Amino acid sequence: MQVDNFSNEFFGIGIQNGKTPENLGVLWRSAQNLGASFIFTIGNRYAKQASDTHNAVKAMPYFHYNTFEDFYAHLPKGARIVGVEMDEKAEPLEDFNHPRRCVYLLGAEDHGLSNKAIEKSHHLVQFPSKMSLNVAVAGSIVLYDRGRNKPRQ
Repeated sequence: MQVDNFSNEFFGIGIQNGKTPENLGVLWRSAQNLGASFIFTIGNRYAKQASDTHNAVKAMPYFHYNTFEDFYAHLPKGARIVGVEMDEKAEPLEDFNHPRRCVYLLGAEDHGLSNKAIEKSHHLVQFPSKMSLNVAVAGSIVLYDRGRNKPRQ
């Protein structure tokens, strides 16, 4: 029996303490276009935005967690957290082999990920950038990179 290496894959993407609802709408449009299985927020709630023109929040599962601890307690079984953060411990995205099953976690542009989120992330990745990027742009780049033909962990 031949096993399809990609049939066991899933990934979601979300933002911890997102700064603006517009960023969520743009990120979720990218998530829908680039194959995400679900979307989520931690902290601030999602509000319908004109920037979510594909209405991704109705087209794929959306989860909201009040706290990072709540999110962490409800991770899908076997999923790895990939934190996207400018951090000395972060691996360059271009060298990163994405996990088969994971959640990508982004922080708001002004505060980044919480210390707890950084500590609990199984992987940290970053871009070759001197300053932070808009969260929707950063998330879209990560999702695009996942779609490239790279080995999975």
